[in-house]
Amino acid sequence: MKKIIAFAGSNSKQSINKQLATYASSIVKNVEVEVLDLNDFDLPIYGMDYEIANGIPDAAKVFLDKIKASDGIILSLAEHNGAYATIFKNIFDWMSRIDGKLWSDKPMLLMATSPGQRGGATALEIAKGRFPFMGGNIVEDFSLPSFGENFSEGKITNKELNTSLRSKVTVFQEAL
Repeated sequence: MKKIIAFAGSNSKQSINKQLATYASSIVKNVEVEVLDLNDFDLPIYGMDYEIANGIPDAAKVFLDKIKASDGIILSLAEHNGAYATIFKNIFDWMSRIDGKLWSDKPMLLMATSPGQRGGATALEIAKGRFPFMGGNIVEDFSLPSFGENFSEGKITNKELNTSLRSKVTVFQEAL
């Protein structure tokens, strides 16, 4: 059976991006899903001096191993001030020190959501521009605007947006 990982680029305990990633992963059929939480991967802020003195922390190695052991990735990015959340950028930086092609060409459904109408579109665009250089195989992307108006009780409530996501999940699944 194929295995996918799903996670949010956020450390919020009520992360709307984790809710979206979890929902999207629930649509994928006949796969084993592991939902990861960045809070379970405690890492110091990346710095060259730290790396020289202490090496690469085990948590970065464990997270990268989970990517490599998967058949696909569902990632929903939180947007902070028009960029990735610091916690995501930090784990991303640490993993890149182990393997510059950290995404390992795994099929990826890349998403973002936010309370606002742009739905994390800026962070999504940054990732779409950067990830392919790092082994990212983005087969689909999805932005959910106005999370509070379009998501409730663990699912997308807007019919048109839900249909769009389901279509993108189908493409992702076919790429596994």
